[in-house]
Amino acid sequence: MGCVCMKQRQRYEDHALLAAQTHFNVTEVESLYELFKKLSSSIVDDGLISKEEFQLGLFGNCNRQSLFADRIFHLFDSKHDGVIDFGEFVRCLSIFHPETPQAEKVAVAFQLYDIWQKGFIEPEEVKEMILELLKESDLILPDEVVEAIVIKTFEEADSKRDGKIDMEEWKELVSNNPSLLKNMTIPYLKDITAAFPSFVLRTETEDNTNN
Repeated sequence: MGCVCMKQRQRYEDHALLAAQTHFNVTEVESLYELFKKLSSSIVDDGLISKEEFQLGLFGNCNRQSLFADRIFHLFDSKHDGVIDFGEFVRCLSIFHPETPQAEKVAVAFQLYDIWQKGFIEPEEVKEMILELLKESDLILPDEVVEAIVIKTFEEADSKRDGKIDMEEWKELVSNNPSLLKNMTIPYLKDITAAFPSFVLRTETEDNTNN
């Protein structure tokens, strides 16, 4: 029972506090809360986003297997309890805000590629991510081409020639290849109320109807 109560408290973190800790203002946090409520009730209405609800929101299919979705969910689930509460949702989205410093985006992108969480990136991890990104784009490349991409990446990034990419080397790689951070910014997060007007309006209409 104690665990359930703790999660109840975590669900509804103060909007002003979240605004102070992120790149969103209070109005934007409130708009994100409407989005969060939709996602967290898409399968089970418990005020928390499960992995299945997260995948449903990303792909429209809660059963789809995706390494990319797994890595992003792991990033959002900072407490590592298998669900995403509202505070986690807002803080993680803030990383993808256009005004978030690049250094923070670089560090988080490193975490995404560090699949095995060893503190460095190995060739097999880069290959896994390349294959996953190709799958998400419905593209197919021969194995030898994928291997060539991995080899070229390590020739450029692995300056210490130890068969892995550490944070220092990753920063240098990103500096030379800014496109690696392209997916770390979601432009419409800069103006959420303009991005979700019909969504917010529809949610408010539904609430008024239900009341």
